[in-house]
Amino acid sequence: MSMPTLLIQSMATLGGLALAIGVMLIVASKKFKVDVNPLVEEVTEILPGVNCGACGYAGCADFAEHVVEDNAPLTGCPVGGFDVAKEIGGILGQEVSEGEAEFPYVRCNGGVHCVDRFNYEGIEDCKAVMMLSEGEKGCNYGCMGRGTCVRACPFDAIYIGDDRLPKINKNLCTSCGLCIESCPNDILVFAKESEKVHVVCMSHDKGKTVKAVCENGCIGCKLCEKACPVDAVHVTKFLAEIDQEKCISCGKCVEKCPQGCIEMR
Repeated sequence: MSMPTLLIQSMATLGGLALAIGVMLIVASKKFKVDVNPLVEEVTEILPGVNCGACGYAGCADFAEHVVEDNAPLTGCPVGGFDVAKEIGGILGQEVSEGEAEFPYVRCNGGVHCVDRFNYEGIEDCKAVMMLSEGEKGCNYGCMGRGTCVRACPFDAIYIGDDRLPKINKNLCTSCGLCIESCPNDILVFAKESEKVHVVCMSHDKGKTVKAVCENGCIGCKLCEKACPVDAVHVTKFLAEIDQEKCISCGKCVEKCPQGCIEMR
């Protein structure tokens, strides 16, 4: 068989094979086609499209499907906030009420004011540091300051300050909560804008132990508890806690705290 004839036969065979595969794909696409709810498509279009997963789902399309078909909360997208939730409500014929804004709050005031137990050299990651004898800081409850929360934030709303503690830029923060989830020591918590007084410490160690490692830690002295006129401050297991529902933001506990671990923002 001559070379030109062999070439023509090969091309014909490949062309036929490609045509057959194409037909099979068309048939398969029609047979296995999944009809998408038009409401899901509408909701997906108005979502931010960040696909950050802060809603608890795989991405914006997955969230939209669960909102429409599984009654997931309309306010479940923290990036889109109330405006997006209201638009979703308009599509689904549901009313949405606006809640109070919440932002991550750093419950540690140690940082450079807390001694290091050893000099850590390794991956700049709080979880990695915590694997070494519960971290390098003298306080096992404190912030490691290695920026795991910074890298978890897809909006550049967090940075580590000169004091080796996270700082939140509320102008960029979407309250998605990814930084909170990433913190191995649970230093970051949500706080409402109306909550003005906060204890910036998480240690349950006795006062003597705290003072030995941190200049700013709570020592459980109860001076704040005694100073509060509305019974909004209580010391439990050597740590002061604020009852935000009772607190009137008078600032007396802030004034009395000898360690400066209660602050008014």
